[in-house]
Amino acid sequence: GGGMAFTFLKSLGENIGNSLLEEELIEDARQILQKGKELGVKIYLPVDVVAAQTFSAESAVKYVPAQEIPNGWMGLDIGPASIRLFKEVIADAQTIWWNGPMGVFEMDKFSKGSIKMSHAIIDTHATTVVGGGDTADVVERAGDADEMTFISTGGGASLELIEGKELPGIKPLRKEE
Repeated sequence: GGGMAFTFLKSLGENIGNSLLEEELIEDARQILQKGKELGVKIYLPVDVVAAQTFSAESAVKYVPAQEIPNGWMGLDIGPASIRLFKEVIADAQTIWWNGPMGVFEMDKFSKGSIKMSHAIIDTHATTVVGGGDTADVVERAGDADEMTFISTGGGASLELIEGKELPGIKPLRKEE
């Protein structure tokens, strides 16, 4: 979910309207999807979104398939079918690493996907790691923070950690061999 999903959808040639995307990462997204396919790894993307023409409390919204966002509209949250799909995917997970909200959670109108995913995550028996300040804000707002195994407000740093990169704040703490 979130803005990252639109880069992946665009890499598949889907119409994402005016949704947020990282144009310079479209080819990377295409390669990730291809590599996942080659390795038999399923990569799940939203199947529907909450779309609006503007990011405001007054804007009209509609639920549309994620690959059919009208021109002039943007996806601002995942829709109900995506929530159901993602709930099914995580139901039997042993570990869940959540980095990034499902939508523009700062506005109530576009926060339902993130809030419902937070609730779904704590309903699993998985070890749960929340990475990033925005995602930490979501679980706090959802009232689920105490149920998460670990919350890191360093989103970029937490991703670098799982990538195996050496973190500058950790390096001086390691004993020389």
